[in-house]
Amino acid sequence: MKKILNDFNELVMFKHSIFSLPFIFTAMVVAAGGWFGWRLFFLGLLAALSARNFAMGFNRYLDRDIDAKNPRTANRPSVDGRISANKQLLFVMVNAVIFICVAYLVNRLAFWLSVPILLVLGAYSFFKRFSSLAHVVLGLSLGLAPIAGVVAVSESIPLWSLLLSSGVIFWVAGFDLLYSLQDIEFDKEQKLHSIPSMYGPRCTLFISKIFHGLTVLFWLFFIMAYKGSVFAYLAILVSALMLFYEHKIVQKDFNKIDRAFFTVNGYLGIVFFGFIVLDIWTR
Repeated sequence: MKKILNDFNELVMFKHSIFSLPFIFTAMVVAAGGWFGWRLFFLGLLAALSARNFAMGFNRYLDRDIDAKNPRTANRPSVDGRISANKQLLFVMVNAVIFICVAYLVNRLAFWLSVPILLVLGAYSFFKRFSSLAHVVLGLSLGLAPIAGVVAVSESIPLWSLLLSSGVIFWVAGFDLLYSLQDIEFDKEQKLHSIPSMYGPRCTLFISKIFHGLTVLFWLFFIMAYKGSVFAYLAILVSALMLFYEHKIVQKDFNKIDRAFFTVNGYLGIVFFGFIVLDIWTR
């Protein structure tokens, strides 16, 4: 049993949920003006995890043929036989059902949005086969997190949540561009439509910087829209410095992409959430 759990953990990389969770809870804290209750906390956590499991599981299932050819991904459980295709598909379906059921328990708007959200999450796996917009679609997948959070609390979609979401979209798209630099040659060979394989490293770095500049701008608009105070603006400042550091790491050495991708971005979400919580609770 432990081995099976470890294999599924490796399949979807549970620890990477850290990219979306802080922004779900950021939106929930802002929408509630503070603590939103244990019920919504657990429902929000379950919804976030099941949605991500669905997205990652579906991506691994659909990409089995591609991952088997890439030395970087050839040892994934979805490829090396540890988890069969049928088990992967069952895992995807179970998590889709869990997500829809949790949305039903949250409120009516969450329930009606649950299936469209799953469709967006699944779309990323197709896009890289025909469009370099796949990076933005991945960003949109995680950018839905703040909207889901505010819908859970207020059953509405205010302007500030759209601005927060837009920042997340460009944040994720920007660091996915950096991560994709590892697979330039492979993507060219397989005719996959990533921006690095189509336009090269220099252009990719430039576009990533533009995306992260838009991230900071949209998050600044978010702070202004919900009338944040000094701690909220500190969230923007620290996030901008962390993104600057991320680009500095990657520009110097592509071998440090993993460090930039997982470490810097993982901490960024937590730090951002922490400052917003301080902003709300010190009013």
